[in-house]
Amino acid sequence: MLLSFPAASPAFSVPERLVFDLTWTGVKAGTAVLEVVDEKETVRVISTANSARWVSLFYLVDDRVETVLTRGKSAIFIGQPRSYRLKIREGRHRRDKEIIFDQVRHTALFIDHLGKDSDRKEHPVHENVFDPLSVLYYVRTMKLEVGKSAYVDIFDSKKLWNVEIQVLRKEKISTILGEVNAIVIKPLMKSEGIFNRKGEVLIWLTDDPKRIPVRMQTKVAVGAVTATLVGGIY
Repeated sequence: MLLSFPAASPAFSVPERLVFDLTWTGVKAGTAVLEVVDEKETVRVISTANSARWVSLFYLVDDRVETVLTRGKSAIFIGQPRSYRLKIREGRHRRDKEIIFDQVRHTALFIDHLGKDSDRKEHPVHENVFDPLSVLYYVRTMKLEVGKSAYVDIFDSKKLWNVEIQVLRKEKISTILGEVNAIVIKPLMKSEGIFNRKGEVLIWLTDDPKRIPVRMQTKVAVGAVTATLVGGIY
């Protein structure tokens, strides 16, 4: 069962394109893009991350995550997940998995494209379930109160996860938009998604109706990777 604060109207624009510099220990290590594309009856959300040339020489990153939402099928959001595909290449690590949602039968078919042919299994889900990418956009529409946690249900990797979103604090930070008031949230992710890491993840959202993610940070084995908004259409 989905537990959360009440959702408002969509906080983000459609279309929307957010471009981020990825830095590691203060050095630019790559570029990431979050994009929302209007396809009339559906909305496509695309996340890409690519390592800089100098990083690719010893640790290539080539990630693409895509989700398709069916418009008008959700009472709490812009749309319901119809499909989700994650293809990542990070050094020697590779993943290619897909989820196909059936919102009539309330099932999710998980497919591991790099696994055995038999690695396809259907799982029961309920109506208000998100995938690891679309959930970021749903969180942007939620009423977030410092000191309180929200909970959202995410299906990924053959499991239904009830994920806690901690609302830590508000603070002023300097961004490409100028100095802005930001809400800092900490999703306790338990599966692969926009951040394929088990370390701490922090996201800075503008404290205004658009809730633009202006900074994201995840801890890695050595240091942290920070995504800083540097441009786009919003």
